Amino acid sequence: MNPPPHSSRARYAVLFAAIGALLFDGVELGLMPVASLSVSQSLLGDAYTPTLGGDWFARFTAALMLGAAIGGIFLGSMGDRIGRTRALGVSVLFYSVFAGLGAFVRTQEQMLVLRFMVGLGVGGVWPNAVALAAECWPDRSRPIIAGLMGAALNGGILMLSQIARTWHITPESWRWIFQLAAAPAVLGLLALTVIPESPLWQASRNARRTEENSGSAAQRSASALRELLRPPLLRLMLIGILLGSIPMVGAWAASKWMIPWADKVGGSTAPGYKAITQGWWALGAVLGSFTGAQIAAWLGRRRAYAIMSAGAAALTALMFLGTAPLQASFLPSVFAQGFVTTLFFGWLPLYLPELFPTRVRAAGSGIAYNVGRFATALGVFAAGGLFAAMGGSYPKVGATCGLIYLLGLVVIWWAPDTTDKKLDA
Repeated sequence: MNPPPHSSRARYAVLFAAIGALLFDGVELGLMPVASLSVSQSLLGDAYTPTLGGDWFARFTAALMLGAAIGGIFLGSMGDRIGRTRALGVSVLFYSVFAGLGAFVRTQEQMLVLRFMVGLGVGGVWPNAVALAAECWPDRSRPIIAGLMGAALNGGILMLSQIARTWHITPESWRWIFQLAAAPAVLGLLALTVIPESPLWQASRNARRTEENSGSAAQRSASALRELLRPPLLRLMLIGILLGSIPMVGAWAASKWMIPWADKVGGSTAPGYKAITQGWWALGAVLGSFTGAQIAAWLGRRRAYAIMSAGAAALTALMFLGTAPLQASFLPSVFAQGFVTTLFFGWLPLYLPELFPTRVRAAGSGIAYNVGRFATALGVFAAGGLFAAMGGSYPKVGATCGLIYLLGLVVIWWAPDTTDKKLDA
């Protein structure tokens, strides 16, 4: 039996907190792609070379992804133990505080450590925000809510690109953007203190306490992580990991090379060109990540994912091999690629919560989504080596890594179809 739902006011407070946390999550994800070369030029000085700049871009990205993978697993599990809102608040404080400290670094290694710490919070936000919103809104609203979750993440990247387009990030002036990235700490404090908790999580917690008091705790004594590592949930978790990993690796090991590519080609004559490029991609991404959930509701979960996989592989190849920065076709191609490759990120917040029961929903969703970031960290490191092996060619490395999307055409048919499933306690 489901608990009484929140009032309309409480539901909107939850939605505001979840969207805000993901919006600033997107700012953190978009920060180093647009700032990395400027940071490296400033900190490396005369030792800087374009190839070394690309190598450090890969390292910063891999550190963030590794931190996000670890944070998503452990802070997602924390959401199942202490509540969605508390874990969400802790996650936001993590990425805000450590991002702000980036304004004071003096070496690349210091920045590398901080990007890992930022990643812990970035990873923790997604499972807790998605679980909280999904559990506080009725089932009929979940495609829209899932679309808003995905759009918020990419909306943060879009917002950052517009800020950087107006106030340029250069080797002489880049520390201010890290100071600005500390501002969401206020939202983290609000999540800890005033945002209402998920009624489904509260009901699940109360049920566990009742079982413990009645002596049947042996069946529920295992932690969320242990339960997810045993049948029948193990199979679901492995499927979720595969489905989350493919678009994640594609986004970071392939797509993100477009921004340093734009900076290398156009940065000398137009310092804001990299921000313009990120803005076009992020605009497509906002629309794509919102639309992905609606397509999943319309076509069904599996068919939608298969179509997205084919489209993402084609558009990524077109962007890297069919055009180039400063050409008239480049920015429209960036927009189209951003739209298609981020359809997944509206699909995932709709589908992943449907795989798992409430008692392990945040942990299961967090593992499924964030283990993909372990794969992404490895993929980005491999892409960095591939970048050097290909003579520093951004289009070659981007197009090659974009082939990962084709795996989605195979993996999705192993996944259960949850199109008509309802969430309950």
